[in-house]
Amino acid sequence: MDVLALIVSTTIYSAAPLMLAALGGLFSERSGVVNIGLEGLMVIGAFSVIVTTLTLEAAGVGALSVWIGLLVAAVVGALFSLFHAVASIHFQADQVVSGVALNFLAVGLSVYIINLLYGSGQTAYIENRFYRFNIPGLSDIPVIGPLFFSNVYATSFLAFGLAFLVYYVIYYRPFGLRLRSVGEHPQAADTMGIRVVKMRYIGVMLSGVFAGLGGAVFAATFSGNFSATTITGQGFMALAALIFGKWHPLGVIGATLFFGLAQALGVVGQQLPFLSDVPPVFLLIAPYVLTILALAGFVGRAEGPKALGKPYIKGSR
Repeated sequence: MDVLALIVSTTIYSAAPLMLAALGGLFSERSGVVNIGLEGLMVIGAFSVIVTTLTLEAAGVGALSVWIGLLVAAVVGALFSLFHAVASIHFQADQVVSGVALNFLAVGLSVYIINLLYGSGQTAYIENRFYRFNIPGLSDIPVIGPLFFSNVYATSFLAFGLAFLVYYVIYYRPFGLRLRSVGEHPQAADTMGIRVVKMRYIGVMLSGVFAGLGGAVFAATFSGNFSATTITGQGFMALAALIFGKWHPLGVIGATLFFGLAQALGVVGQQLPFLSDVPPVFLLIAPYVLTILALAGFVGRAEGPKALGKPYIKGSR
């Protein structure tokens, strides 16, 4: 039970930032805009939460600093995603190239600002970060308590709560129907009075909100500070989880838990009796190998929205 509890708890908190970023990608790609820039949006979110938290801690705000930092990261992520939105929607630039440029811009800009603010390539560590805790009462439930309610992070519950909220919005609210329609057949949606360009802008900005939040959760839970290497591939893993999950919120939950398990084995593998003899390097590369397999269609070819990656030209057929 101790081994199982360790694996489950590590899997869940490893999956949380990936889940948030993948949900962001879902909004963008369901609207028809490819978002390779999830990595850059996570970088800018991690940068925002650490700088905001350090600033508020210096002002004496205390434990609320990191929560305010999460909100700032979400807002900054939305604003930063406008670079991609304007380029790919308004100017109809290649969406893949625009997303890649966003990744480079995020790292370069954030490191430059860090050097200006702190005179170094990285920040100090924040004091008010997210730590594990036991939920009173629930953690004492036999079997279930140690697995799901002991040594948990508040950010894990935030990620799962938002995932189910996104599922409800996408499939049971008019907004979700409009968003999906512009990603499947924008001309038909336009004929029905749906403003395609507006919906795509909203989709890309929501991807900035969620991916920025994912990067912030990663920084405030795992690293505790920010540097150019704080986010190293998590955005691409989130994109793989989105494809692996077939652009469906529940599929994203399953895919990110799968990748979270791979990351968890890399973190705690040496503490497990049945993996203690496996060279650590194999455990560390496992998440990236699984990402490649998922993108290569190891479990079947996934087809995205029909208008995904296609610029919208009003009046075209």
